[in-house]
Order: sequence, then structure tokens, then C-alpha cells
Amino acid sequence: MAAPEFDPERLLAALADGGVQCVLIGGMAAIVHGDVGVTLDLDIAPAFDDDNLERLAAVLRGLQARIRVEGEPEGLPFDCSAEFLRNLGPQGILNLTTSCGDLDLTFTPSGTGGYEDLRRDAMTLPSGGATMLVASLPDVIRSKEAAGRDKDRVALPRLRALLERLRTRPR
Repeated sequence: MAAPEFDPERLLAALADGGVQCVLIGGMAAIVHGDVGVTLDLDIAPAFDDDNLERLAAVLRGLQARIRVEGEPEGLPFDCSAEFLRNLGPQGILNLTTSCGDLDLTFTPSGTGGYEDLRRDAMTLPSGGATMLVASLPDVIRSKEAAGRDKDRVALPRLRALLERLRTRPR
């Protein structure tokens, strides 16, 4: 079986419709701000409270989430419960494949304090009948700087230039 087609709109709508409190981060957040990069997954920083973990687990079950593993296009099954998510801890990271494509959960992205930190400067993006929080471009840059991955180092000059253009454009 082939990997599911990436459908970020459906992923965002499922999260919003499920009442999941999260901030969109990573490449897709940068694209929302005007980056020309390409991404084939959605990255979110969910709130790490019990009620939100229950809602998140329900949405993940509805999306048929499985742990993403190289060489396994269908992914591996896991206990998709709030307890499992809670046991990951606030530093937890979970790379998933879903019926709408790849979804990465990072409770405390590099260089940030997690959901509460990121939501302060986040912008809102309409998603279906609800809204999704999108990390500010400075927060995306801050996290990518702290992560220090090769792909982030490649994107950072482009993101910094975008931030400068946004800051200096006439209002």
C-alpha cells in the first residue's frame, strides 16, 4: 500500500474540528508566512494538558494515525491514547503517518517553551469553521536555529530574508 496523499487542509481541519489546542510550526508555518519552501508534512506543538491530550488522541484515532517508520509506508500501530501521549512527556516527539499524510507532534520544539510560549505571538489561520494558531515567523526561525539540523540551516537564510522583507514592507 502506498503512503497516503498529503492533505494539510484536512489535517488542520481535523485538529480544529476536534478542538485540539496546538500551534502550527515548522515548514508549513513558514509557508503560511510566505516562504517558498516545500514540505510534505505538518508539524504541530500541542498543549500538554490532560483534556487536550484526550482530544488529540481522539483526532489521531480518527485519522488512523500510525508511527512513521522508514520502509513501512503504512507505519506501525501504537496505543493511540491520551495516556500514551502523556507518557511521552512534555519533551516528547512523535512522527506519524495518517490518512491525510504525515503529522509530526513536538510538545516542546527546540528553542521554545512549547505551546504556551508559541501561542503568545502566533497568528490565527481560518481552518474550516474554526481557527488554527500559526507560530510567528521569528518563533519558526528561533526553533530552527536551536534544532540545528542540516535542512534547517539551509532554510534559515531564506527565512531570515523573508522576515526582513516582512518587517520593512510598507503597511
